[in-house]
Amino acid sequence: MRTVAIVCLLAALANADLFTAIADLQHMLGAEKDVTTVIDQYIAAERARLDDLRRYAHEYVHRNAHAEAVGPEFVTNPINAYLLIKRLTSEWKKVENIMLNNKATTFLKNITDNRVRSEVKFPGEEDLSGAAIALLRLQDTYKLDTLDLSNGIIGGEKVSNKLSGHDTFEVGRAAYNQKDYYHCLMWMQVALNKIENESPPSVEESEILEYLAYSLYQQGNVRRALSLTKRLAKIAPNHPRAKGNVKWYEDMLQGKDMVGDLPPIVNKRVEFDGIVERDAYEALCRGEIPPVEEKWKSKLRCYLKRDKPFLKIAPIKVEILRFDPLAVLFKNVISDSEIEVIKELASPKLKRATVQNSKTGELEHATYRISKSAWLKGDLDPVIDRVNRRIEDFTGLNQATSEELQVANYGLGGHYDPHFDFARKEEKNAFKTLNTGNRIATVLFYMSQPERGGATVFNHLGTAVFPSKNDALFWYNLRRDGEGDLRTRHAACPVLLGVKWVSNKWIHERGQEFTRPCGLEEGVQENFIGDLSPYANDP
Repeated sequence: MRTVAIVCLLAALANADLFTAIADLQHMLGAEKDVTTVIDQYIAAERARLDDLRRYAHEYVHRNAHAEAVGPEFVTNPINAYLLIKRLTSEWKKVENIMLNNKATTFLKNITDNRVRSEVKFPGEEDLSGAAIALLRLQDTYKLDTLDLSNGIIGGEKVSNKLSGHDTFEVGRAAYNQKDYYHCLMWMQVALNKIENESPPSVEESEILEYLAYSLYQQGNVRRALSLTKRLAKIAPNHPRAKGNVKWYEDMLQGKDMVGDLPPIVNKRVEFDGIVERDAYEALCRGEIPPVEEKWKSKLRCYLKRDKPFLKIAPIKVEILRFDPLAVLFKNVISDSEIEVIKELASPKLKRATVQNSKTGELEHATYRISKSAWLKGDLDPVIDRVNRRIEDFTGLNQATSEELQVANYGLGGHYDPHFDFARKEEKNAFKTLNTGNRIATVLFYMSQPERGGATVFNHLGTAVFPSKNDALFWYNLRRDGEGDLRTRHAACPVLLGVKWVSNKWIHERGQEFTRPCGLEEGVQENFIGDLSPYANDP
């Protein structure tokens, strides 16, 4: 009973949601070093015990040395981060079982006590699954080859060590648990190929075959499923389901198509998320941006905004990214030192980001938004107050009814699927408690610049903005008549390599009666930001 209690306590200490923020993963790097120390101490105390444990210790030392050599940037690589989480979840379980079988109750209790005292969070099963699914998301969005990805290659560049057969198997199993047989099939095939070159294999062939066969069945390839299941029954005659599955597949075929060449493997991707613009969204994330219409090309420009007394001394650079609707990039409007202060203030407050339920108005977690966020009040620090005042200067909008500054750190494959910032008419409970009206505009500060990925894309407009550190993206969510602009549906693309920090300010319509009044003509809209723009009459 004591052993069971300790295992339960270890499980309780595991913190889910670590995969949703790179900041948490960077804090976790030292945990691998702790694991090697624990194992070495155990071996010293039980000299007569198990060469297997020493093998694990050597592997952890080697991997940790590589991670330490790279530094905090190690986990900005999604493959490294996945392997780190895997080593601290499934592989640690193997170590734990060896210890338990050798009456290591007291020793495990010491480990538990150290984890309780440690400020480092430890991953759980949800983190392992989340990390694996993040790899699948990146694979789809950026059209990454399964074999390349499993060999640590992204975009033709070697960015990480190879995955073992078991590493690859775990990714496929995570897909299977999501009923994603398309990805399960791809990853299980690669896992099967990898163990052919492993001695001993890191995962049993029989384990792979069962998942592979069922995925083929789900893809409509019953004959190949039957063929693999027959092999499974042959190499693992005591398998609890193999013989029954052989009969099940044979009954399904009813003697038809039982001879001749096996049908080819045709893997079909099926979307379950209901995002109709998925292809367009992913293409924009890859930088496949439609050319700008000729009539706008000559009118897209940069200018200095000087329409406030302070801005006459320190004008702000503005780059017009598009018209109809207007989107601009304010250049160099937040300094590196301000960014560091904001990140330092936000880090202890980071919690998994939420979305608003359109029916209840309540905030809830969602798989289509993978990041952690924190809200910072204006009076928390002079830097926050200064940034808020600067937002009013460069947008020209009253900040009295704006929401607090929200800071977000994206996790493994961190993204936010296509959405609107404003509340649509059917979302009657949205922002009800704020009593400040709808979100009239959005300011999005880029506080880091990922190596690859992480763009902000407007699906219906064919516009993609890749993060540029120190700049702020701005757009209006509402038209001049107060109606929501459906063209502003946008998304945050998955971060492929690197880390993405952003902060945003949602500006509400109350208090903007004089700063952004209704137009005198129907359909009127802005073509610039700032009353004194030299381009006031364009385009």
